Amino acid sequence: DWVFRTAARQAQQWRRQLHPDFQISVNRSPAQFRDDQHPPQPWPEVLAAMGLPGSAVTVEITEGLLLDSNADVAGQLQALRAAGMAVSMDDFGTGYSALAYLHQFDIDVLKIDRSFVSGMSAGDTGRKLCRAMVLLAHELGMRVVAEGVETAEQRDWLRAAGCDLAQGYFFGRPMAPQAFAKWMARRGTPTAATRTAPDHAPA
Repeated sequence: DWVFRTAARQAQQWRRQLHPDFQISVNRSPAQFRDDQHPPQPWPEVLAAMGLPGSAVTVEITEGLLLDSNADVAGQLQALRAAGMAVSMDDFGTGYSALAYLHQFDIDVLKIDRSFVSGMSAGDTGRKLCRAMVLLAHELGMRVVAEGVETAEQRDWLRAAGCDLAQGYFFGRPMAPQAFAKWMARRGTPTAATRTAPDHAPA
């Protein structure tokens, strides 16, 4: 919860300084969804108290949460989406995926695990898998983020395959907020009319 509140405050600041639609992704562990003894304050309520819309934060979950979910977990996910918060499935393809869960829980964003992206250079199979995941996600109305992009070749191929967004060391290393603000300044702060392109790394 501390991480979430800290990230939300940072999103609030960067929405003022960098772009009114700035968004931050926050991982939420299965334990947080299932902890009946210490239920946290609902995240949408935290955002509302700060004057932030749900779209300021994307909640990242793992495949394991859906495979071992219950009605309470489903209700929490629905509440997040009802508040305008996108739900992103992290590290897709590394767990025991069941395609039915992608439709049942209305996932907004599918994140292709870095192992598939790095495997693109090892042969045609890696590229076929990445392309298949992009097509699958788009058919289900999801956006796609490729993780672990480290070369221009990977970025260009993913863009040609229709991948929506990318993240990885090719764009930038993990950095403190002050360093990120300077990094954004060097790139040029986008305007509200700027479309998000595949070569922009999501924060």
